[in-house]
Amino acid sequence: MGINSNRVEHYSVFVYRLRKALLQKLRHRLSEVFFPDDPLHGFKNQSRFRKFILALQFFFPIFDWAPNYSLTLLRSDVVSGLTIASLAIPQGISYAKLANLPPIIGLYSSFVPPLVYSVLGSSKHLAVGPVSIASLVMGTMLNEAVPYNKDKVLYLKLAFTATFFAGVFQAALGLLRLGFVIDFLSKATLLGFMGGAAVIVSLQQLKGLLGITHFTTKMQIIPVLSSAINHRNEWSWQTYVMGFCFLAFLLTTRHVGMKKPKLFWVSAAAPLVSVILSTLIVTLFRSKLHGIATIGHLDKGLNPPSSNMLYFHGHFLGVAIKTGIITGILSLTEGIAVGRTFASLNDYQVDGNKEMLAIGLMNMAGSCSSCYVTTGSFSRSAVNANAGAKTVVSNIIMASTVLVTLLFLMPLFHYTPNLILAAIIITAVIGLIDYQSAIKLWKVDKLDFVACLSSFFGVLMISVPIGLAIAVGVSVFKILLHVTRPNTGVLGNIPGTQIYQNVNRYKEAKRIPCFVILGIDAPIYFANSTYLQERILRWIREEEEWLAANNGSSLKCVVIDMTAVTGIDTSGLAMVKELKKMLEKRSLQLVLANPAGSVMEKLHQSNILESFGLEGVYLTVDEAVADISSSWKA
Repeated sequence: MGINSNRVEHYSVFVYRLRKALLQKLRHRLSEVFFPDDPLHGFKNQSRFRKFILALQFFFPIFDWAPNYSLTLLRSDVVSGLTIASLAIPQGISYAKLANLPPIIGLYSSFVPPLVYSVLGSSKHLAVGPVSIASLVMGTMLNEAVPYNKDKVLYLKLAFTATFFAGVFQAALGLLRLGFVIDFLSKATLLGFMGGAAVIVSLQQLKGLLGITHFTTKMQIIPVLSSAINHRNEWSWQTYVMGFCFLAFLLTTRHVGMKKPKLFWVSAAAPLVSVILSTLIVTLFRSKLHGIATIGHLDKGLNPPSSNMLYFHGHFLGVAIKTGIITGILSLTEGIAVGRTFASLNDYQVDGNKEMLAIGLMNMAGSCSSCYVTTGSFSRSAVNANAGAKTVVSNIIMASTVLVTLLFLMPLFHYTPNLILAAIIITAVIGLIDYQSAIKLWKVDKLDFVACLSSFFGVLMISVPIGLAIAVGVSVFKILLHVTRPNTGVLGNIPGTQIYQNVNRYKEAKRIPCFVILGIDAPIYFANSTYLQERILRWIREEEEWLAANNGSSLKCVVIDMTAVTGIDTSGLAMVKELKKMLEKRSLQLVLANPAGSVMEKLHQSNILESFGLEGVYLTVDEAVADISSSWKA
């Protein structure tokens, strides 16, 4: 009985230790996946009160910077806030029209969201408001389901509901630290998507620039161009003369701002100056310019509450959710990218997950106050940084300027012509057509170039949502291609060194007689184990043929350099075991060089390591070659 009880006790201790080790390993793995930056490291060894203060600063960054705010910083923020307000007001009105929403919604969206972001956001230079891509996608997707002209109330409900779901999705990604989801949109596919969207948006503005009344609502290049040509009888010479003059003015000022960064204020003030000038011209000469369409009446006052308009049941709920998720991903991608760009330029860090949470809560609050999807705009953020913004207070100044406009200046926009909004939109989106980066893609990575073209033509020829789906699909396909078809190659020694490199890339790399040394540049998983086995056997066959053709010595040993093999699963282990048996039948020795710790652990646990023996695993390729060669000589 005593012996049995001791065995049970030892077994219980063993199970407890094993369970503890597994839990520690799982905790470490989850921590590496979801908390690579260890966001709570500052809370260690702190008092309860200090932890409370740190928690406030963590979730509400305003408590971090506000105590140290000074009058000097305020001066800089006031200048930058007023500067971006001059850009935000005309852009807000224009982007709302792009989303098929009333122009006033664009101004509402430039008031509440910046205030919310100033409390929750951590970027000092991000200028928040409506953006062109999210506006375009929302307008396209909702208009296909419920045309705005047929049911304006339902369209508004769906727009606010889509904004709410966009916010929920964004906040959930930040809260659950799932920011890697947005990384499925690679830079190449986004480049093509934004370029295609910019072309479609620009062509859609022909309606406003030419004065066409009956214009297609479709978002493909052929129907848009056909509609513009077929309705030539509706073209208004007064509209297109004034429209193209202002477009030329805006493009010129944009060019000046890009060439001479110190004159950033020229391009920043140009949209507002254009709105003022065009409004004055139409107001003074409206009896003669009756062919020019204007915005019309806009209500004064603060954002009306819209929580009662959220649409949580009914036939179109699926459309609202789908639109919200897609616009949420796009706006989040742009906002995070812009925030990180200006953070790196100004030597500070932005927590991507906190930004997702801030942008998500901002959109949720916006959906309840008559706003649609907003995020950080690259053009406004660039102007904000160039104007000397020091903190997020510049957003508060901008929002305050919009507030004054909403309360007192709305009647002044009655005679603002639609053509100026079209010119502002074209000027804003034309910068998204980055042909130089596309040329660079062709030179650097042909597959990325194909992905770029696929999303570009998908948007142009089919539709914006399909183009986005193609972009995501190509990105995922590229990931799968790299995972299932990893790079392999024959390695050779660089004379006079212990370094081994690919013989096809380095002409000075020399093959080692009797050896074939193969490098694998990826983890070995179920998705690529069969491919790797076939590819290794093919390398061996080709090496034997090369040796026979060049009168070389016969092949005796196959060395696999596993430096880049960061992981292996059961399928990979089975492949290694089977490959060893196949090579032994051909009198070839299989050797593994420099396997990672996790790979060694699994090789040991699966008992495969025992079959390799003392001469089967080495720390380096050079050590393997030297030791095995000396054993042959002995």
